[in-house]
Amino acid sequence: MKYEASTATEYLSQLPAERKSALQKVRQAIKAALPAGYQELIQYGMITYVVPLKRYPEGYLGKPDTPVPFISLASQKNHMAIYMMCVYGKEEENFRKRYKETGKKLDMGKCCIRFTRLDKLALDIVCEEVRAWPVDRFLKKYEEARSSRSRKSSPPKTNKPESKAALIPSEKKAGGGSRPAGIKKKGPVRKKTPRKRSAGKSKKSGNSRTA
Repeated sequence: MKYEASTATEYLSQLPAERKSALQKVRQAIKAALPAGYQELIQYGMITYVVPLKRYPEGYLGKPDTPVPFISLASQKNHMAIYMMCVYGKEEENFRKRYKETGKKLDMGKCCIRFTRLDKLALDIVCEEVRAWPVDRFLKKYEEARSSRSRKSSPPKTNKPESKAALIPSEKKAGGGSRPAGIKKKGPVRKKTPRKRSAGKSKKSGNSRTA
């Protein structure tokens, strides 16, 4: 759900009492754990901690007017959510393992931790992960991920082998076609016919002398 708000305080003021209390505590804990250099604002209708444009002018996905988001907090229709852009790949595997060790059930989608009550959230594990991501480390991870996606979306180059005919030099036929060089054109097969003797000649029988 999106709320019309320009600050985190304004966003929280629009929530039901129970959710307001829960997200306020999550917000306070995250702000205490957050490494220096991030900025709190409203982005995509959520309370978000971003890399300021002064630090990274290229912006999110190449948009110079949109800061790169690090963590977002939101009240959705059926749950509350923490979006952690740093938790995917190997980091996600490690995060899931540590979360499981707390004994609390993790309801997690792609970079999104869902919870319905604060006591169901392992907030200490969330804050531990937040502390581990100074701005420089997060930007490096972000750029690596973006570069990887760019390579995957590019169509692979295929070198199709040329046909056999194209690999053999050809010579022109009279009719404009071509045939492989060095291969002679076969003409019609001629049948051998026996030679006819001349009418004026007769068979010789032995040696003869004239009188």
